[in-house]
Amino acid sequence: MSVTRVYLVDDNPGFRESTAWLLETAGYEVDAYAGAREFLDDYARQRHGAAAECLVSDIRMPEMSGLQLQEELRRRGVPLPLVFVTAHGDVPMAVEAMRKGASNFIEKPFSDEALLDAIRLACAPRRDAGGPVVHNERLARLSPRERQVLDLVVASKPNKIIADILGISIKTVELHRANMMAKLGVKTLPELMKVALGHG
Repeated sequence: MSVTRVYLVDDNPGFRESTAWLLETAGYEVDAYAGAREFLDDYARQRHGAAAECLVSDIRMPEMSGLQLQEELRRRGVPLPLVFVTAHGDVPMAVEAMRKGASNFIEKPFSDEALLDAIRLACAPRRDAGGPVVHNERLARLSPRERQVLDLVVASKPNKIIADILGISIKTVELHRANMMAKLGVKTLPELMKVALGHG
């Protein structure tokens, strides 16, 4: 089984060092960078095989922000799963980043498990709607909007953030969640996660 490589981009040396250590301890190969341009230059020179890859990036950085990095990767046609780490004040930017295709964002400070879960989810095989592959015929019953809500629920986003990302009201999110759970035959969040990740 190939090892997942995580590219870590953050201008804070202490955060970079401690996070790299966490990821290496969890079994990931880690390449750490102090800035987005340094990462882009190095990434362009590398040969990329079949091994899974994921980018973990801060949003606020000097010279080139995480959002600018995301745009540049899109411009180059690089489909690298992207997890943003962000301070509380950056949440609106992170919501915009998810609208543009980021896999997830987590707020600093976060637990080790929150980051590891976000990376696992980002590296899971994808379906067209942008979420994990689910081998379950119950999912075929979901509307496209219910699938989007499912993806964001699995990414641990609260209803308010889901509403911001999808541009709908919190009430509408709650309605989609209720319909989605009824169609999937689940009553609790853990049951929903099992179905969404293909274990239900």
